[in-house]
Amino acid sequence: MDIDINDKEFCLFQRLIYDESGINLTPTKRELLKSRLMKRLRERALTSFKEYYQYVTEEDATGEEMVMMLDCISTNLTEFFREPAHFDFLSKKGLPALLENKRKKREKKIRIWSAGCSTGEEPYTLSIVLSEHIGATREWDIKILATDLSTRVLKKAMQGLYLKNRIKGISPQMLNTHFKKGTGSFSDYYQIQDHLKDMIVFRRLNLTNDDFPFKGHFDFIFCRNVMIYFDKETQSELVSKYYKHLAPDGYLFIGHSESLAGTNNKFRYVQPTVYQK
Repeated sequence: MDIDINDKEFCLFQRLIYDESGINLTPTKRELLKSRLMKRLRERALTSFKEYYQYVTEEDATGEEMVMMLDCISTNLTEFFREPAHFDFLSKKGLPALLENKRKKREKKIRIWSAGCSTGEEPYTLSIVLSEHIGATREWDIKILATDLSTRVLKKAMQGLYLKNRIKGISPQMLNTHFKKGTGSFSDYYQIQDHLKDMIVFRRLNLTNDDFPFKGHFDFIFCRNVMIYFDKETQSELVSKYYKHLAPDGYLFIGHSESLAGTNNKFRYVQPTVYQK
């Protein structure tokens, strides 16, 4: 069954999705929107996009369908050690400087935020880098907050279970140290070890919320390949919030196709896609 989406319906969903998530769907994304939402129409046995819009905005008092709809719209492409220059910088410059500063203060607390964590490869990569660099991480108070808009990908991230083709680029030594190979029907899978999982807290969070429920500050914030879905106004608001929630001298990492150009911000440029408070 093929159901078309007319101009008025597209505009209604375009505005709704923007208001709820900050995702800016241009007219070129019309077919993408249609194909993604068709899954929800079939699930709800609805025969038009008008009916689905009415269901999401008026009939579903629980708000669960809104979450399901945004799950369908958000794109979640990621891999371990994606954009490796960031992790090189972290290992060679960011972490050594941070650890030296912590030692001077006699402090052993590290806080990192992976914003738009998708299926978990980014926060688990961060926990691997910390483990490799620090060694005895249990002697430290380390927490990586991993957030995403999609409950679907967060569920996968919390499992920490990956097919072997998803862990390409990880050395045999790292595999032995940080992953457990599955057996039997799971022989093609690798499971993240508990010493990495223990560092990470997964939460659903909408980045366009006016306020974030954080008390302390982060030493590093990773928000990579997320802002490309936002317009400049939303990007500027988000970057300002990141600045507010970073510790002094903290670093912000953004995606290789992104830039802070055109956003009103106080960050100091360090190198492409790396900025410091």
